[in-house]
Amino acid sequence: MSKDRIVLITGSSRGIGAASARLFAANGWGVCINYINNAAAAEAVAKDVRAYDVPCTTVQGDVSKEDDVLRVFETVDSELGTLSSLVNNAGILLPQSRLSGINAERLNKLLITNVTSCFICSREAVKRMSTNEGGKGGTIVNVSSIAATLGAPNEYTDYAATKGAMDTFTRGLALEVAGEGIRVNAVRPGIIDTDIHADGGEPGRVQRLGPMVPMQRGGTAEEIAEAIYWLASEKSSYATGTFIDLAGGR
Repeated sequence: MSKDRIVLITGSSRGIGAASARLFAANGWGVCINYINNAAAAEAVAKDVRAYDVPCTTVQGDVSKEDDVLRVFETVDSELGTLSSLVNNAGILLPQSRLSGINAERLNKLLITNVTSCFICSREAVKRMSTNEGGKGGTIVNVSSIAATLGAPNEYTDYAATKGAMDTFTRGLALEVAGEGIRVNAVRPGIIDTDIHADGGEPGRVQRLGPMVPMQRGGTAEEIAEAIYWLASEKSSYATGTFIDLAGGR
């Protein structure tokens, strides 16, 4: 893959996003690493990316905020060039709770971070990629969750609902821009060994639930990155509106 292929990965200072950044770089892509708070972690990922001798930049930005999204994309335009692929990876979950503990403030925070960001970032990507707008086409990969199909009862029904919204958007946008040279797909990871579980108050969640998965283990960020890269690349040239479930059989 030539170095004129550019990917923007939101929330890529850790976990699945960081693993994806390294994999894209290993395949010769220029990479924009977006982060919200941890500049040191983003720079550590950038160091790994630059070791592959590809263009790389890090951009702080809260992609749930429209002004930040515009700034992130403008940075890609000016520092890296024409965007080839967007990976909507940024997302959060909040401490485990049944419905009785979910209030409007919590729900709205999840919706803005997990869903609004996906819409606004995709809008900016489409503006740049659409052949109707003079673009060269491209790909969008949304990082959803198997929770969208399982519901995550007693723990994360609100998170699951935001991922369900992402799935609906994936299908709708795929059909909307299929004739404009843009493919839109999604991956739905299951129990993956990343730091996000600590955000939900249970750092050892993978160890607890992994043995209950048919494959009897949790997945790795690198395993999810492989699917993300495949969907972003020309290797998946006939796939759009497609979902890859990576949940060990769940």
